[in-house]
Amino acid sequence: MKLTIVYDNEVFKKGIGLKSDWGFSCLIENDGSNILFDTGANAEILLNNFKKLNFDPKNINKIVISHEHWDHNGGLKSLTHLIDDLKVYRINDEYLGKKIKVILSEKSGLIEKNIYTTGRLSGSPIDEQSLILKGKNGCFILVGCSHSKVEKILQVAKNFGNVVGIIGGLHGFDNFSVLDNLDLIYPCHCTKYKDDISEIYQEKFKLCGVGLTISI
Repeated sequence: MKLTIVYDNEVFKKGIGLKSDWGFSCLIENDGSNILFDTGANAEILLNNFKKLNFDPKNINKIVISHEHWDHNGGLKSLTHLIDDLKVYRINDEYLGKKIKVILSEKSGLIEKNIYTTGRLSGSPIDEQSLILKGKNGCFILVGCSHSKVEKILQVAKNFGNVVGIIGGLHGFDNFSVLDNLDLIYPCHCTKYKDDISEIYQEKFKLCGVGLTISI
């Protein structure tokens, strides 16, 4: 399974025309299937980054929206006009057109092989879902902003296997000790205490940004 950050506040792979912006999106390439987790804030920037990374967004099969904030669902409607056969997993039942199948992620469960949703988890100020990705060495958690709290997300994820990593926005999370047992930490997007996490977990901390690829 290969993950590529396609929208983030920072650019990781420089010199090829990638653009940064406030928001988050991650492409998951999983055994012939392409899942997009969140769509950033601006469709133009998202499509630019796809182009520079040589990926055709028409090949996306499924989209998962972590939560209904503009910096995570901003590119969704533009993508639905490009893709003919698409499933969208979200916690808001909004009509997106006749060709788009919206699936409500109320409960945790399988999306496809080795990829699970936590289901809707209550959060402040908004509910959110995260993804659990089963890799070769354990489970990774892919989060949007962690509004439902990292502790709660980890608790749910542990039901699917040993959690070895977390990727995405951690917002104002500061209960750092719950990360002690992880092997890899990729704080992205809205993470307020990125410098503190970097200092505490020097060997586990990894930079995030547009163009970063992770094989799990």
